[in-house]
Amino acid sequence: MKAIVITSPGGPEVLKIQEVDEPQLKDDEVLIKVEATALNRADTFQRKGVYPPPKGASEYLGLECSGTIEAVGKAVSRWKIGDQVCALLSGGGYAEKVAVPAGQVLPVPPGVSLKDAASLPEVASTVWSTTFMMSRLSAGETFLVHGGSSGIGTFAIQMAKYQGARVFVTAGSDEKLAVCKDLGADVCINYKTEDFVKRVKEETGGKGVDVILDHIGASYLKRNLESLNFDGRLFIIGTMGGSVTEIDLRALLSRRLTVQSAGLRYRSTENKAVIVNEVEKNVWPAIVAGKVKPVIYKYFPLSEAAEAHRLLETSVHIGKILLVP
Repeated sequence: MKAIVITSPGGPEVLKIQEVDEPQLKDDEVLIKVEATALNRADTFQRKGVYPPPKGASEYLGLECSGTIEAVGKAVSRWKIGDQVCALLSGGGYAEKVAVPAGQVLPVPPGVSLKDAASLPEVASTVWSTTFMMSRLSAGETFLVHGGSSGIGTFAIQMAKYQGARVFVTAGSDEKLAVCKDLGADVCINYKTEDFVKRVKEETGGKGVDVILDHIGASYLKRNLESLNFDGRLFIIGTMGGSVTEIDLRALLSRRLTVQSAGLRYRSTENKAVIVNEVEKNVWPAIVAGKVKPVIYKYFPLSEAAEAHRLLETSVHIGKILLVP
């Protein structure tokens, strides 16, 4: 099969399409003929050599895909050959075929094309597991997501609105904020021209928000904590603004704040299956109802993965970028 290979750690130019061996199918896996895969920021870190795949996972990039099942392992009962699915991967999506544990596979939701379904598994699993399963965002609460126009952001806005929360976003341009507003964001903050802490306080009568989903990390930590209400929960899913900082623990003590962090890729197969099951039960109905839609910026052929990475790293995109074999 053809796959994108990282020829050596480096910039987008190191990504080359090559003939490689097809994946070996284990008993608890299905083999998917890939219709599309989606880019995630983590792919750029793996390309640079700083985010290796988990032990035993595919060496190729790609944390989600959609496609048609071509083979099923002996221990798999739910899926059959010919099923149209999408899946959460530990790697291997940037290829014509990928093997994936059956518990990480989801049916393509009615109303979403097979190709566009590739944009859903990673964002749905990330947002549901962090904001809802762990931070317990509930109806009537307030929610701030940074990078509102990103793949995670565009999904989080819609899902939080569907669950009855009031949604705040930050983004770096008026064009991005307009998209966030169209998706349902109630308060849109341009972080380049406004102090998000001040605006959050103004919009909440001085209280702050209940839950924050943050991919920036160190450089936002102090301001995120200042933006939280009593019993507020901060969830950190990235460190694009650095990973080391200092905080005054009294800020947490006095307002009973919770700071949590988690990634998806290094979780166990069993843990991922639990999350994917929860996503199917809780998120898929919102997609079927048309309340949550994939937001896709651009499609590239698989052979142009380098070009797609260049676009991702400019951060001008809104929503997801897809690769199509």
